Amino acid sequence: MVDTTRARTRRSGRREVRPALARDTIVDAAVDLIDQRGVEALSMRNLGAALGYEGMSLYRHVDGRDDLLEAVVDRLTDSLDLPNEPPPWEEYLTDVAAQLRELALKHPRIFPLVATRHPAAPWLHPPLRSLRVVEHLLRTLRAQGWDPGAAVQAYQAFSSFLLGYLLLEVAAQGEGTAPPEARLDEGTDEDDDLAAPGTGRDRDVDVQNYPTITELRPVLERADTTTEFNAGLTALLHRLAHLAPG
Repeated sequence: MVDTTRARTRRSGRREVRPALARDTIVDAAVDLIDQRGVEALSMRNLGAALGYEGMSLYRHVDGRDDLLEAVVDRLTDSLDLPNEPPPWEEYLTDVAAQLRELALKHPRIFPLVATRHPAAPWLHPPLRSLRVVEHLLRTLRAQGWDPGAAVQAYQAFSSFLLGYLLLEVAAQGEGTAPPEARLDEGTDEDDDLAAPGTGRDRDVDVQNYPTITELRPVLERADTTTEFNAGLTALLHRLAHLAPG
């Protein structure tokens, strides 16, 4: 992560000390800025100041604030450490859930963006919305004998559980679950007017490098959210029946 204290331009004799600009450096600094001040503070001007550059300099590496928010979400959701040889599915899902919970609690001001930003395709469910992670999860389930429909339902139910629970846990820390992305803490920046407006993500996402997603995409795309909701509710009621008196 970028040391924003050191990153701010300062003089050592006649030399300025600041990091070289690159997309990864800018995204790291954006993560730090949101962690410290909230998403409302993220502007190209503020981020440039944290790095010791004019805000306009950042446009050589990012397309604007909207592109930067996407990169921040991708950085969070794509950072899970997935095993080369997955354990049995119960242990595997338990580990994925624990890692994601750790990320949510470490970055409570960023995690709500995972829910509010449009995923790359409508059949990708937050918070497990990274193509790399979804490919690995579905491939693991298929390799352990799950049929296509069951694997997709497991992914969807698992994602829904994680999203609902972790948003509640983040909210309990006093963080909003739907941050006002368009607000800036210093008003509108002139250079931010150049940022491309948020128009959602490409629904025809390229998945050719993800063979399991390619195989299961028809199942993912025809998923019935009503059926998924009812199945989840039935499972919850079944669990509560064991707790009910009599």
